[in-house]
Amino acid sequence: MESEYHYSPAEKMATLIADNYRLIQVMTRFGIRVGFGDKTVAEVCRDQNVDCGTFLSVVNFVTDGYTHADVAGQISVAALMHYLKQSHIYFLDYMLPAIRRKLLDGIRMRTDDVSFLILKFFDEYMSQVRGHMEYEEKTVFLYVDSLLGGSPKEGFSISTYSDHHEEVASSLHELKSIIIKYGPADADANLLNDALYDIYRCEEELTSHCLVEDELLVPSIVRLEQESGIKSRMK
Repeated sequence: MESEYHYSPAEKMATLIADNYRLIQVMTRFGIRVGFGDKTVAEVCRDQNVDCGTFLSVVNFVTDGYTHADVAGQISVAALMHYLKQSHIYFLDYMLPAIRRKLLDGIRMRTDDVSFLILKFFDEYMSQVRGHMEYEEKTVFLYVDSLLGGSPKEGFSISTYSDHHEEVASSLHELKSIIIKYGPADADANLLNDALYDIYRCEEELTSHCLVEDELLVPSIVRLEQESGIKSRMK
């Protein structure tokens, strides 16, 4: 029922953003552009060729932190895949490099003190995230694309998909601790604190991203497998 959801297709799109500015990122990754006036979510999605059910499933999940009954049945796997691929681009090509630039400028990096450790730790984390997302692109996403194309690849188990998500989403905790406790005394406070703020925000967004994959994508894949006559690989 519509009443079970925080937001419905009849909600004004502008209301979503006014309620929670973080939904701007969700909107952007679905390819929705601003300038929609007082149109409803359904109208904006129709005008901009976005699957409304999928968009609202992600919006309500991000807002409420849990899935509603049979949410997989309301999701277009193709639309959700587009959203997740755009999320990868955002993290790898924009957010993480932007944080690195702020860190580099803020800590006045030298090779003989904690500033070098901070940058080294962040670079290692970026490499970890990139490796994880490349794995998803080359295995999970290719598998889903093959499933959507009617010729599913063999040798992939969906049950292993989220094994490393917790590690990827939580590894920034140690970096935050290093900056807070041992940040260089001569650092540019504004830049370093701005970078620290962005690290907190990045951690939150990565956690949300991983949960969308685990709680929305995986059940949708299982449903798609069942509809395609493939026995679910979930354990």
